[in-house]
Amino acid sequence: MLRPLLALLLTGVLMTTAEAATSLDRRIQEAALKVEQKVIACRRDIHQNPELGNREFRTAKLIAEKLKELGIETKTGVAHTGVVGILRGGKPGRVVALRADMDALPVTEEVKVPFASKARTTYNDQEVGVMHACGHDAHVAILLGAAEVLAGMRADLPGTVKFLFQPAEEGAPKGEEGGAELMVKEGALDNPKPDAVFGLHVTSRFPVGTIAYKPGSMMAAVDTLTIQVRGKQTHGAYPWLGVDPIVVSSQIILGLQTIPSRQVDSSVAPSIVTIGMIRGGVRNNIIPDSVDMIGTIRSLDKNMRDEIHTRIRRTAEQIAASAGATAAVTIETGYPIVYNDPAMTERAAPIFKRLAEATVLANAVLGAEDFSFFQEKVPGVFYWLGTRPKNETPEQAASNHSPLFYVDESGLRLGVTSLASVAVEFLSK
Repeated sequence: MLRPLLALLLTGVLMTTAEAATSLDRRIQEAALKVEQKVIACRRDIHQNPELGNREFRTAKLIAEKLKELGIETKTGVAHTGVVGILRGGKPGRVVALRADMDALPVTEEVKVPFASKARTTYNDQEVGVMHACGHDAHVAILLGAAEVLAGMRADLPGTVKFLFQPAEEGAPKGEEGGAELMVKEGALDNPKPDAVFGLHVTSRFPVGTIAYKPGSMMAAVDTLTIQVRGKQTHGAYPWLGVDPIVVSSQIILGLQTIPSRQVDSSVAPSIVTIGMIRGGVRNNIIPDSVDMIGTIRSLDKNMRDEIHTRIRRTAEQIAASAGATAAVTIETGYPIVYNDPAMTERAAPIFKRLAEATVLANAVLGAEDFSFFQEKVPGVFYWLGTRPKNETPEQAASNHSPLFYVDESGLRLGVTSLASVAVEFLSK
């Protein structure tokens, strides 16, 4: 008798849990539908008025005003222009943080929409256009929409939601600190400290209605590589009288390519070493004294990251030494690996599957995101939100950072519902 009774009781509990989840989803979806047009209007306003990193003054003001209207505690001026909102629920519980980045890129927009950016500014001593070519305008609008949805459920929220509106994800201006790293340093994750953090990124890699995610390493650590090769200047007709740093540099570039392909275990995780600039010499018949190179290092495994750094130094220095030259290697560490907590990702996956038309277990990418600085302090999940029009193929759609990057705004509501839903789910359990 006990076993059938126990089975019946368990069935009842499971049904109640499923019914509760369905009810919660419906409530969030109904609220998200009501704010959808506000979200779209907000996104267009920010898109038309883009600002570069650490200069998001107008955007920050708009965010702060909106949060205050919703009765959310608001702190401004975090990491220059960042905004932190705190929504305290009507019941005690844990703390969940939701993050959106705010900055645009030095890109001149070519998308033919009525709200296209006409903004221009000076960047690295050059006059440039300014565009939300990476979709951060959508991120801000989505998170403000989620804030309004959750504020409407305040009495039933068991815990606290922190809203992190972050500047300078694309990097701070020269000579300045910025981004998630500075937000953490200035206490954005303190008082109260979140138990979990979530973020999303719009992308043209996936169609509207799709959420893509990956447990573990999802996006790469990024480091900047600088190499100066010093030889001995001489006449171009008599190279044996000097040491040619251009030839040595070319050998170093080729040698660096063997690190990800031959020297580290590529079956553990992919990596890449790219030289993006080489500069040396001023005349066709003069072998110069030195050559400068800069590049990027991408890796998806922490131990491999350290190993690659060691091997880069060894490769460059010893190739240079073999020719009688020297190589000075500088590696500046950048963003850490975006690492999705596996247990949290497993809990979030059913929510994504309930809400999205399609979910994708994505491959890791060698792009980088400074959301990783939050994840170093708090377990978190970062995921992709598809915003490619359904009638376009991946090959037809412009990628993020393109002057033709386009966001299908019908996908924004899923961003609102997914962020609000994972927040409530992790507060409730």
